[in-house]
Formats: sequence, C-alpha cells, structure tokens
Amino acid sequence: MRIGVTLGDPSGIGPEIIAAALAAGGGADVIVYGDRRILDEAAAKLGVAPPTSINEVTKLGAWTPGRPSASSGRAQLEYLEAAVADARAGKLDALVTAPIHKASAIAAGFAFPGHTEFLQERFAVERVTMMFAGPRLKVSLATIHLALADVPRALDVASLAGTIVQTARALAHDFAIAAPRVAVAALNPHAGESGHFGDEESRVLIPAIERARAELAGALPGAAITGPHVPDAVFRDALADAAGGARHDAVVAMYHDQGLIPVKLADFEEAVNVTLGLPIVRTSPDHGVAHDLAGQGRARSTSFAAALRLARQIVAHRARKK
Repeated sequence: MRIGVTLGDPSGIGPEIIAAALAAGGGADVIVYGDRRILDEAAAKLGVAPPTSINEVTKLGAWTPGRPSASSGRAQLEYLEAAVADARAGKLDALVTAPIHKASAIAAGFAFPGHTEFLQERFAVERVTMMFAGPRLKVSLATIHLALADVPRALDVASLAGTIVQTARALAHDFAIAAPRVAVAALNPHAGESGHFGDEESRVLIPAIERARAELAGALPGAAITGPHVPDAVFRDALADAAGGARHDAVVAMYHDQGLIPVKLADFEEAVNVTLGLPIVRTSPDHGVAHDLAGQGRARSTSFAAALRLARQIVAHRARKK
C-alpha cells in the first residue's frame, strides 16, 4: 500500500497534524509531499519523531506559521501537482490531502473552488461526488460550492442521478455494505408539500431517483434508493446508534450546508471528506487551515488521522474485492 500525503498550506496546521498523526499511527506506507524543514520543525514542537519518507517538493526560505504568503500559496499547489503526477503514474494507491488556503492558492493561479474540482480535472473523470463519512453519518452532496440562491437552478435529473449512483456504489465497493440504503433529502421544507413550497421534488428529484434505481438494478440489485425525504428528519433516521439501528446508510443532500451541518453535529472530530469517482482513493480532514492555531502545537490531529485510517481501509477493501 502506498499513500501520498500532501502538506497543504505550510503556514496552516497541516505540518502539525501530519507529524502528529504519523507519529501516533505509523507512516511506513506514507510519503509526504512537502518541505522537510517545515515538517521537522512541526515535529520538534510537538515532541514527536518527524516523518521519515518525504518527497521534498519545496525548500521554503521564508515561512511563518499563521501567516500565508505568496510563497506558501505557490508551495501548496506544488505539493498537489507532484502527488497527482505520481498518482497518475501508478505510484500511489491513495491520496490524503491536508487543508489548503483558498485565497493564497487562487492568488498563485489555482483555478478551482477546491481539491475536489481540481482532482476531477487532473484525473480527467466525468463525474465526482463529495462525500463526508463519519462513524455515525455518511452524506454526499448533490451540489458543492454554490451560493444558496444558485442551488435550485444547478439541480438536474442526470447530475443528481449520477450522485446517487456513485454514493450507492461507494457504499458497496468502498464501505463493504452489500445492500446499501441511500436516502435522498428533499430540497424544500416538507419535501415541497405537494408543490406548495416548490416543484423541484416532482420535477427533478423523483425522476432522478427513478433513473438511479434503473441504473443500479443490474449492477447493484440490492441497493435501495428512497426519497425525497423531508430534510428535517432524514438525517436523524440515518444516524447510527450504539446498536447500529440507522434506517439509511447514507443521505444525498441537495446543497453544502444541508449536508455539512448534521455531519459536523454528529461527527465533528472524525468526519472525513472522500472524493468518489476518482481512479484512486482520496480523503481529507473535514476542517480548514486554522491559521489562528498554526505553530502553537494545539491543533488536534483527530480528523486527519481518521482520513488516513479511512484511506487505508478503502484501499485494503478494494484489494480484497479484486
């Protein structure tokens, strides 16, 4: 197993959470794409051993924790490009990405809203889905980084059906759920209340669910696709309790905050961002660069460790399936 880890924004908490997670969980299968001096200093501040396998993409002369700069903006893109090049060459089985700082990345020429869209373009895949997976809740997003006012216009039957299908397949192939149950959340209050609060449910969501069912009928006959479900109740029904009594294995949310609010309420410390549809496994922690914590040794590595652990689990499961 070969896992590539990108340093992310070197002025953020990426160096610290990577050093802490690898020291606690072992890094024999990991290669970090980053800057050796930055990683060594982060490890020293934490009192842990530094990562041993580093692809030293940069040697930054000026670097200040908590203060992004033009050089740190360029560096985080260089780490990504180097790791993706190795992944495309078949040298990596998985990619775990530390957070990037969007403003300095855009200033350095990053032409994407985030990692997900960048990876879709670099791997030349037609469709990807952003899923957030935690111990209690798994949620996929039908739309990602859009203003709320733009969401209804962005929803269409083909795209939503594709998201549902990728979610069901990932549950089966990556999470070992033989007969996955996917619940589709409605867009409008009360699932539209028979059209009184919007017609997206009848016009887009129901046809998309029917199309997804038809596509999965042959490839994954045990899958159950249900909805549109009332948004204020469906996430509660998908929460796994101590007895494993959830009614759904995953929920497809219509927009970013509809899905992320319940995930962060239920699984804030251990939620993992997973990109579905790529030829390799890609995960990342569910938080940002946290410049206010950078360099202080106070950043928690829990979510990054969960991202690394999940990447290993998915790679191993795919290998067993083969």
